[in-house]
Amino acid sequence: MTAARAPEDVAGPAPADAVRERRLHPVTPLRRAWAPIAVLLGWAVHDMDQAQRQLAHLTGTTLAIGLAVLVPAAALYGFLSWWFTHFAVTDTELRIRTGLLFRRTAHIRLDRLQAVDITQPLLARLAGVAKLKLDVVGADKKDELSYLGEGEARALRAELLARAAGFAPETAHEVGEAPARQILRTPPRMLAVSLLLTGMPWAMLLAAIAVPAFLWFVTHNLWTVIAAGVPLAGGAFTNSAGRFIKEYDWTVGESQDGLRIDHGLLDQVHETVPPGRVQTVCLVEPLLWRRRGWVRVELHVAGSANSVLVPVAPRGHAEDVIARILPGVEVPKAGDFAPAPRRGHWCVPIWWRAYGVAVTETAFAAREGLLRRRLSLVPHAKVQSVRLTQGPWERVWRVAALRLDTGADKTVTARLRDAQEAAELLRAQADRSRTGRREARPDRWMSKAP
Repeated sequence: MTAARAPEDVAGPAPADAVRERRLHPVTPLRRAWAPIAVLLGWAVHDMDQAQRQLAHLTGTTLAIGLAVLVPAAALYGFLSWWFTHFAVTDTELRIRTGLLFRRTAHIRLDRLQAVDITQPLLARLAGVAKLKLDVVGADKKDELSYLGEGEARALRAELLARAAGFAPETAHEVGEAPARQILRTPPRMLAVSLLLTGMPWAMLLAAIAVPAFLWFVTHNLWTVIAAGVPLAGGAFTNSAGRFIKEYDWTVGESQDGLRIDHGLLDQVHETVPPGRVQTVCLVEPLLWRRRGWVRVELHVAGSANSVLVPVAPRGHAEDVIARILPGVEVPKAGDFAPAPRRGHWCVPIWWRAYGVAVTETAFAAREGLLRRRLSLVPHAKVQSVRLTQGPWERVWRVAALRLDTGADKTVTARLRDAQEAAELLRAQADRSRTGRREARPDRWMSKAP
């Protein structure tokens, strides 16, 4: 007996244009309704004197009528912007259609996705929604879907990663999110102590106190004091309490789709550092951290805004994380660096002692900084171009700088090298970079299921 075919088998696959479009979470209009009000507030802050004069001429009745018109208009704008926003996942791309008056359709190729991050501001967490941010190769600005239900955001993220990895559309829903294994966590106490041992927050706090006091003594103008004091106080907060809130409970996990980074006290962020896209790794050691053996690890990722891998950790733990994100690359030890020639002090007094260079089989490393030591590590395969630069004064003392450009539009500079040594490094690094790119493995999201 021959089994009859199901109707869907006879009809064949659905056309690409028949994909189901979805809307954002219904709470989204409340967030977008603030846009017209934010414009008015921005105008008022930009020209406070004019705003005060305009408000002085308004009566209570006029203000009530204005609010009665503004609030419904803002609500209508939020609703319409939500109503005309759709997204859909096809076999090859994510489509996002937006625009109330002017329509815009973003076609995001799934094979160009390099990171899909989930962020949850405090109010979004209370409402049970999340924002999905997408890093795309070659795009300067992240596209985003805000807001989605928390469960829907995680399911959509897993589906996009699975399709980007090459799984068939019909099985992408079944793959789910790749499990992650925790490899590092920064305790809140260590983070707080590290911020207290950093000079920048104290310098900003001192400036926030001293500069307004000086301006008041000189001008006796309250607005001048506020205009100078508020940005300085904001900078002091951002470099101290702001960093603690942002980097609180920093956790790094390892999964098939890259390293997962979770952090945040008020706004929770779930980021992914995609494999193969890291161009440069920097180890930062402030002076007061060195006795404790602590370092901060920063990243340069092609086409991504992710810039911190580890806010603070013991050096050994940080190097273990670096080994996972750059397989085969080892961080050179202090004794492996070739120092700058002594005559370099005529170009950079005192700080010349901090410059050094080390070259391994897999990476080029440059070191600089006395008070805030910084070690930049770039794999040979990630070097796009190599340049030798030498100013007039450097030519007098026969020193030069070697500059390595990477795919993240960043440059790693090895300063104060002997001119002949720099020329030899230039030729050798060009050869190492060609060999590294030829032997490098292709970038993939995750391994396919067998």
